[in-house]
Amino acid sequence: MKFSKWMMMGLLLAITALAGCRSNPVMNVDDAAISLQKQPSIEQVEKAIIRAGSSLGWNIKKVEPGKMEGRLMIRSHVAVVDITYDTRSYSIHYKDSTNLNYDGTNIHSNYNGWVQNLDRNIQQQLMTL
Repeated sequence: MKFSKWMMMGLLLAITALAGCRSNPVMNVDDAAISLQKQPSIEQVEKAIIRAGSSLGWNIKKVEPGKMEGRLMIRSHVAVVDITYDTRSYSIHYKDSTNLNYDGTNIHSNYNGWVQNLDRNIQQQLMTL
């Protein structure tokens, strides 16, 4: 099969476009330990999570005791996570997204970075208790 110059350029353009769509398996945070000298109250954990998310642009809403929903909107992209917590640990799990190419397993790699930043910031806020 003989490729013309235009076909080769089209193929290269398609490969380049696909390479720009980075996706990775969805990252969840499971039972991250809250290791403090003095065990915090559930209210302190809740406030630390809200402070951590809010400082990064997440909108954190309490759903029920021990469960919150976090929503991050960046341009046309939306990430939604469930955050469960008690006085010993917390978890962050994927719930929904818009324009992040979620396919049931993989998602745009920026999502994982946002969740890592949220996790890191929650740990930092907990350390201030």
